[in-house]
Amino acid sequence: MNRLFEYTTNHPFLVAAAAILFVLAIVIEVRHRARGTSVISPAQAVLLANSGAVVVDVRSAAEYEAGHIIDARHIPAAELASRADSLKKYKDKPILVYCDNGFVSAKAAHTLKQMGFTKVVSLRGGLVSWRQENLPLVKGRAKKGKA
Repeated sequence: MNRLFEYTTNHPFLVAAAAILFVLAIVIEVRHRARGTSVISPAQAVLLANSGAVVVDVRSAAEYEAGHIIDARHIPAAELASRADSLKKYKDKPILVYCDNGFVSAKAAHTLKQMGFTKVVSLRGGLVSWRQENLPLVKGRAKKGKA
């Protein structure tokens, strides 16, 4: 215990930085839980997509065409509320929402949860983390008949 006190008095800036990071981690975790949305890793997203989940890309059309997850439906975040009726039949089915970095998709997942969708998750880190895992992307426009 004396060594801890000695370390704290000799390195106050390091101890303060560690305390701030600890508090920040707790705040971030509490905010995620308060939103009621879940985030999953790219590996978990692959398993979810392979088990039949609906994958929704909320990026712009140009970003979608540049590369998207296989069989992803394109519904831009700005149009999500007005086009959510195309997803009504999937209310009780798992829905994976993603964007470039995970921030927009977390908000979109929260919006879908508020609209009554029960199993909505967001891709942690978005397409950036997907690319870091070297997972496949498809280029081109959405096929006719897709939302």
